[in-house]
Amino acid sequence: MIDYPAFRESVRDFLHEALTPELRRAGELTTSVFSDFDAALAWQKKLHAQGWIAPDWPKEFGGPGWDIQQRAIFQEECKLANAPSVVMMGIQMLGPMLMHYGTEDQKHHYLPRMLSGEHIWCQGYSEPGAGSDLASLKTSAIRDGSDYVVTGTKIWTSMAQHANQIFCLVRTDKSVKPQAGISFLLIELDSPGISIAPIVSLDGQVEQCQVFFDDVRVPCANLLGAENDGWSVAKFLLEFERGGHNFTIDVKKQLRKIHRQAELSPWGESTRAEDIVFQHRLAEAEIDALALEHTELRIKGAAETGGNPGALSSLVKVVGTELGQRLNELSMDLVGPAAGPQCLNILDPLYSGDMPVPEHALTTMAEYINNRASTIYGGTAEIQRSIIAKKVLGL
Repeated sequence: MIDYPAFRESVRDFLHEALTPELRRAGELTTSVFSDFDAALAWQKKLHAQGWIAPDWPKEFGGPGWDIQQRAIFQEECKLANAPSVVMMGIQMLGPMLMHYGTEDQKHHYLPRMLSGEHIWCQGYSEPGAGSDLASLKTSAIRDGSDYVVTGTKIWTSMAQHANQIFCLVRTDKSVKPQAGISFLLIELDSPGISIAPIVSLDGQVEQCQVFFDDVRVPCANLLGAENDGWSVAKFLLEFERGGHNFTIDVKKQLRKIHRQAELSPWGESTRAEDIVFQHRLAEAEIDALALEHTELRIKGAAETGGNPGALSSLVKVVGTELGQRLNELSMDLVGPAAGPQCLNILDPLYSGDMPVPEHALTTMAEYINNRASTIYGGTAEIQRSIIAKKVLGL
């Protein structure tokens, strides 16, 4: 019988000892799903040394073997302690795919390096002409002896400027229907013929890139799953991307921040925390957050018994991202003009100069701008609603 309160205390004790002021600052200043890269990598190494870097993984693959409640406790405590986010595209998304579809050689080679941070992964799905309609992708992989020769481009590739590995969907057969001619490849980003162009976002940061492949040779041993069956792998992975993220934990942190901003925001002779309109908006958001949390627990429960998220992953993707945007708007209303100044240099965890805005407003604008994309990446809200209509409502 697991003593969950004692487990929570052990997590808190570890975080108290392991999180340096610099790492906590990086967590506080995180304005998207990605923290400062150097801080994220430093935190990954500490978690790896503790054996806690992959909370969802079973022990046989290097995870802690926690149950659903332990994982939820750990992730919530990390978020509320302002731990920086680890780059999880390998651990959260590709790792489960390797466990399910990978050969023994692939598991032995990739999984330990994923945990240690030796391999940093990015995702090569979208293309300039293939985003929501992913099956129309054109990046090709032609077999030549023991290699595939890959030519084409991927776009909106998050953190590619820091990654050294990329998992890609490529077209290996043009003579069949689009979904049937796609394969899933694992590619080293330092391979000859690969170039990376950073894309500057509205908030001035670089999180996405465009990756170009010019006759890049990739060993056939790097094929994950069967040739031309990459669409099955991709759909399984997208369920982990959409449903594997813990939106509730992010929302709880946002709500805590909003309560603080409300207490500090003047409203006549009182503060916004006492404004009835604000209280009503906040109560609605907190009710939706509770419903979201219970739905995420259903997903985790299904995973615990060997299932996958299915259409529920689309449901939480829609609700979680749209609720996050509502909270961003509420935060913007609270801080008002203080959200205006651009603070790129101040968002560096090592910055120690003057503050042009109040501390509680420092990240508000960057969070608002960055999170506008959350209802697009990982599958647009419109696409998710179509999946729900088809798989849940039978329309």
